[in-house]
Amino acid sequence: MTKYDVLVVGGGTSGMMAAISAAEHGAKVAVVEKNKTLGRKLLVTGGGRCNVTNNRDKEEIISHIPGNGRFLYSAFYQYDNYDIMEFFKSNGVVLKEEDHGRMFPITDKSRTILEALIGIMDRLEIAIYAEAPVETLLFDEGKAIGVLLEDGRSIHASCVIVSTGGRAMPRTGSTGDGYKWAKKAGHTIEPLYPTEAPVTSDESFIQEKTLQGLSLRDIALSVLNKKSKKVITHQMDMIFTHFGISGPAVLRCSMFVHQTMKRDKTQEVVMSLDALPDISKGELTQQLQQLIKNDGDKSTKNALKGLVPERYLLFALEKADLDENTPLKQATPEKVTQLIEFIKDFRFTANGTLPIEKAFVTGGGINTKEVNPKTMESKFTSGLFFTGEILDYNGYTGGYNITGAFITGRIAGMHAAEAALALSNGLS
Repeated sequence: MTKYDVLVVGGGTSGMMAAISAAEHGAKVAVVEKNKTLGRKLLVTGGGRCNVTNNRDKEEIISHIPGNGRFLYSAFYQYDNYDIMEFFKSNGVVLKEEDHGRMFPITDKSRTILEALIGIMDRLEIAIYAEAPVETLLFDEGKAIGVLLEDGRSIHASCVIVSTGGRAMPRTGSTGDGYKWAKKAGHTIEPLYPTEAPVTSDESFIQEKTLQGLSLRDIALSVLNKKSKKVITHQMDMIFTHFGISGPAVLRCSMFVHQTMKRDKTQEVVMSLDALPDISKGELTQQLQQLIKNDGDKSTKNALKGLVPERYLLFALEKADLDENTPLKQATPEKVTQLIEFIKDFRFTANGTLPIEKAFVTGGGINTKEVNPKTMESKFTSGLFFTGEILDYNGYTGGYNITGAFITGRIAGMHAAEAALALSNGLS
């Protein structure tokens, strides 16, 4: 029978970091991974460039993890994003900073990060069982003691860390295997939902593909609740698609689309699009008055050229019932007001997002109240730890989810090693 101090189930981002952390803290470690290779999802993160973390302070990072980010506070005080950067630097990986604090390897290749992690694991003599799908976790008197593989082999350990990911991007192996094992250990699984996912809408302008393929830069997109109050607003880029909307602002709003529909018990949610968020309604009104005065003889379309992208302008004129070919000065004040309203607050309904399999991140998961935030250990089953996306926290894209994965992995590995070594020394 093979016995380790710490056994990590899942060789993704948080699993590899958990294994490295446990080994660095003196434990004999093994990783079981159902894929042929480790880090499948890591390779496709950040568009294949791997946005390893974000160069912002703790508070700001946690504010970018809107789904239960506060759960990570205790972990952050033991190991944070600056420690992640130092970890890679000290292992020969040069990072560079891009917009919004995003940190990438200077090679622009995810493989650089993966090869560094695998190299460290080799050096620490961590055993890797690839193509080894787990059938179930093994327990004995309320304690995790190992795993049973699908091929009938069992691997035993003093502590088990479950790092199997969520259900987003299943082609990388994230098929939600860990949830049933967590349930077996007595945990509650909060309902799963897609986050960082494109938003769907059955509005006629979407179905008729009126704006399909149109990108809008630096807009403000909001999700409204049933009282028409803004739940969240994100100012970034977006694109209209054949099924709805996508792009950075949309992905960040997607979690709130689900949460608002659930909270308001509705089948759809209203979204508001401000195409010119950096100028107020008053300033826009003044701009248009100036244009009517100076360019009033030009056709409405030509006079307003450059205000917003042309396809969006034509759509806006149609919505405000303004003829693009008539002189701008002939526009009635009511219609000018309507146009301003549309540009600053175009409202449309969304009815959800693409399914979880098409999302970047899984919302929901193991209830964080049932996990010790200082150690990542189960409050129900001793020797059982959880890391990464299987837990019910989720962040925006931009290096926030991967930061959570590295940090929860680091903390779980460290505390699992301490617990395992205390057991083997007969201290527990």
